[in-house]
Amino acid sequence: MASGPLAPPGVNAEPAAAGPEGGRGRKGRIRSLRAREARAGLVLVSPTVLIVLLVVVLPFLWTIIMSFQRLRLIDLQNVFDITLTLRNFQTVLGSADLWEMVRTTLIYSIGGTVLSVGAGLATALALRHRFPGRMIIRAFVLVPYVIPVVCAALVWRTLLNPQFGPVNVFGVDVLGWDQPIGFLSERFHRIEVFGAGFDVPIALLTVIVFEAWKTFPLAFLFILARLQGMPRDLEEAAHVDGATPLQRFRYVVAPQLSGVIALLVLLRFIWTFQNFNDVYLLTRGAAGTEVVAVQVYQYLVSRNDVGGAAALGLLMSVVLIIAFAVYYRYGVLKQESEI
Repeated sequence: MASGPLAPPGVNAEPAAAGPEGGRGRKGRIRSLRAREARAGLVLVSPTVLIVLLVVVLPFLWTIIMSFQRLRLIDLQNVFDITLTLRNFQTVLGSADLWEMVRTTLIYSIGGTVLSVGAGLATALALRHRFPGRMIIRAFVLVPYVIPVVCAALVWRTLLNPQFGPVNVFGVDVLGWDQPIGFLSERFHRIEVFGAGFDVPIALLTVIVFEAWKTFPLAFLFILARLQGMPRDLEEAAHVDGATPLQRFRYVVAPQLSGVIALLVLLRFIWTFQNFNDVYLLTRGAAGTEVVAVQVYQYLVSRNDVGGAAALGLLMSVVLIIAFAVYYRYGVLKQESEI
């Protein structure tokens, strides 16, 4: 008679030892599963990669190729007859007005970015707490951003018209201006404050204010969303400890807004640096407001110089890439190192 308990039917009495072949089999199945997951992932992301390739990468590469060719509009039919040259960059960099345009573009971009983000921050802080009519006011704040830029520019041109614009009529009749101000046609306007005179670049300041007015609702939305997601305990604790509103903002609110504000500054600088619509619709680039984007348009349309326009656009892209690299180095990597 056999000793020990009997094994149930269909079950081995002793488990089979996992030998080297079994281990290799499991590893092979794991590798095969990972390979199938990798192939499935490639299939899922391939439409996005294809769209980015067709919409972003190929046009950018084509712009690089055109920037090294002497192309006129009439030559586009022979664009595949490629002859590389550096004459476009020599023409662009040797232009007498280039550095003046770069300076104007930087002033326009930095000024528009600071005013836009600053106005969005102030508005978000003012409208974060509950009060009667808050939702209506928040809706009205978004109006400048949703108005078509053509309509907004037409309204501003009408309001600031030196002959019949309401702003100049009010200034002359009520505020006692000596004469109407050409907000969009004067390069400099003399302003006297306490007996001291200053030449103010009035047209450039006007387009900067227009840019900030048109785009600050986007900064308002970003910052307000971050404010709504902040824990209230820290502010309440600081208030209980006797911190003033300025101290609460500096030591509690501002550190939590630093990430979104840095991102907004980068995005707004990029969009403002390459902005063409606002300046062209308001001043056509006259009166000291000719930014680089307007000059690209002039190269392409007025001079029929496709290669020069591509070269100038490529130089603009280099500046924006540098701005993104600075943000990535001192923003993204710094935040990752602190986690």
